Amino acid sequence: MPSTSVQSPRLFLQSLFEVALDAVRPSHCLPGHLPEPPTAGRTVVIGAGKGAAAMAKAVEDNWRGGLDGLVVTRDGHGAPCRSIEVVEASHPVPDQRGREAAHRILTKVQGLTADDLVLCLISGGGSALLTMPGEGLQLDEKQAINKALLRSGVPIDEMNTVRKHLSAIKGGRLAAAAHPARVVTLAISDVPGDDASIIASGPTVADPSTAADALAILKRYNIDIAPGVAAFLASPAAETPKPGDRRLAGTDYRMIATPQMALDAAANYCRAQGVAVQLLGDDIEGEARAVGADMARLAVEKTGKGPLVLLSGGETTVTVRGNGRGGRNAEFLLSLAVALDGADGIHAIACDTDGIDGSEDNAGAHCGPDTVARARALGLDGQAMLDNNDGYGFFQALDDLIVTGPTRTNVNDFRAIYIA
Repeated sequence: MPSTSVQSPRLFLQSLFEVALDAVRPSHCLPGHLPEPPTAGRTVVIGAGKGAAAMAKAVEDNWRGGLDGLVVTRDGHGAPCRSIEVVEASHPVPDQRGREAAHRILTKVQGLTADDLVLCLISGGGSALLTMPGEGLQLDEKQAINKALLRSGVPIDEMNTVRKHLSAIKGGRLAAAAHPARVVTLAISDVPGDDASIIASGPTVADPSTAADALAILKRYNIDIAPGVAAFLASPAAETPKPGDRRLAGTDYRMIATPQMALDAAANYCRAQGVAVQLLGDDIEGEARAVGADMARLAVEKTGKGPLVLLSGGETTVTVRGNGRGGRNAEFLLSLAVALDGADGIHAIACDTDGIDGSEDNAGAHCGPDTVARARALGLDGQAMLDNNDGYGFFQALDDLIVTGPTRTNVNDFRAIYIA
């Protein structure tokens, strides 16, 4: 099909985001991955993450036989279930509700037999929601470390390496506690590379990292830790089940949705509309503002070759130095807009697929050729607001925030740049 320009780039980009979301919603992608129910034993459903409640509902809607269980999800991300209890807790900083839910989940899988099935539903956000400090550690100690990591710009793989070594349930410990029951994990990936040991800190997956790795990460990012935390990381109790652990031999891990699936759906939609596509990757990492500047240069290079959409996913990071508001997608988009400085014919959208950019109420935002000029007319300095980490404030003033509410799935960042 020959390339054709779209009438409203903004509406087109928002449609792309909706198409991407629909491809990775649990109701769409989970049913085909369900295992056979056990012939003699029980089915216990457990889970954690921003998509856990919607995943639990999809299980109930498609399951043959009896089941019960408990999943924990972020506040506002619940879904109505009949047999599976849904608990809401705090994210990204864990709270007592998450701790109590984690303890109950661990208790539910203990004492099972080889005839029983544990169906574990895992999605992004599960690491903070499934919080159970290692023996002797306090919740406030984990909260302090979590807050410091979130502000430091540490990549998600390193952040979760720390989290699981301070945990009594993550890093394969949950599956080990369920032994000898059969454990089947259905996972929605929100991490670059779809590494099962990183998604929600891998509660049902053997962990190749070590407590020494975790301690080195904390030192590298100058994270202050209490003496008790340092002592715990130096003790055998901090070690996780490693590859080859017999307790994890019978586990089955099924990836039901990935960032690439969302990008592929969006790419197919573009082509169906006669718009060319260039996929930049589903695993882009780095400082959000640096990625924004790099993509601005690429978009300018592509000017005159449109209509074309540059699609990308992954998980950027923000090193917080200011006191503004906004997540990594608003930061990326503000950096992109500042670098483009009104370049003609370029529009962009950047959103988190869980509907929450950082800890704000927006999924992301939109920018176009007139963004910087409109901001200047309001007396806003885009570069100054970027330096203050205030992407939310910038796009809120322009009424360019994208607010979806909780999507109840999570395959991380979705970025699309339309070049007319």
